[in-house]
Amino acid sequence: MRKSTLLIALMFLFAVTAFAQPVGYADKILGRWDVTVQGSDGTSFPSWFEIQHRTEGQIMARVVGHFGSMRYATEATYKDGQLTITVPRQYEVAPPVLIFAGKLEGDKLVGTVQDEKGAPVNWTAVKAPEMRRTTKPNWGASIKLFNGKDLTGWKQRNNLHPNCWMVENGLLSNKTPCADLISEQKFTDFKLHVEFQNVKNGNSGIYLRGRHEVQINDAYGQAADSLRMGGVYGFLKPNANASKAPGEWQVFDITLIGRRVTVVLNGQTVIENEEIPGITGGALDSNEGEPGPIMMQGDHTKVMFRNITITPSK
Repeated sequence: MRKSTLLIALMFLFAVTAFAQPVGYADKILGRWDVTVQGSDGTSFPSWFEIQHRTEGQIMARVVGHFGSMRYATEATYKDGQLTITVPRQYEVAPPVLIFAGKLEGDKLVGTVQDEKGAPVNWTAVKAPEMRRTTKPNWGASIKLFNGKDLTGWKQRNNLHPNCWMVENGLLSNKTPCADLISEQKFTDFKLHVEFQNVKNGNSGIYLRGRHEVQINDAYGQAADSLRMGGVYGFLKPNANASKAPGEWQVFDITLIGRRVTVVLNGQTVIENEEIPGITGGALDSNEGEPGPIMMQGDHTKVMFRNITITPSK
């Protein structure tokens, strides 16, 4: 066989292999999914994934687990009604990879994934809402979420470290080890003003609706990144690093309308009206279409807050 004929034959074989699945075979599973994983201890935690075409005959995926940032799947397949998504380990102790295996049941995806002990646990996924807004928000009256005196209106995420948040000299702060702090009020669309002070090598964050973390960390003088100050953790990268040095007071002005977020850090717009694809690691739940609280991350390092004000839409 001549080389040119052999090359054509190999190209044809590759094309047939790549498009072995019929056109539209994966249409019902394409898109973003809000996932709830049932832990072996009876608790549940949120997760998220998005499934897209790689080619007409192949799919690819990206995933957010219980912790950490968004990860791209090393492999994703859908064949004979069975979905398999394989993602590398990040902060999990074990196993070395997470394998989400499932299938469609009505309008939901259901399946299993291994927990950190290697035991299978169940998960359920529903299509994530688009959350498009067709009208401009009608802003209501501003609300002081922190009164500068005590923890009225706030609660800890858990009691592993009781009373680890405190108010001193008008400042809200934590003593580590600690837990996240959650507002008792829930919100849908809003404008949030927060003044904060970070410590050297500090790591904290503000969760919008308890699901989407805007990162706080010691990123002074570093390159901008979605895992650093002002980024929506693992998803949206700031267009510049507007961080101040640790120990200086800094200011966030964050507007969230549907999935669209604008982040102003120290007077500079670093994210402008960009779409948040899904929940970030550490979220309270994956019920993206519902109102949610403001949550301050307190389980990493010390952080201080003052002048926390929110203006909700009516």
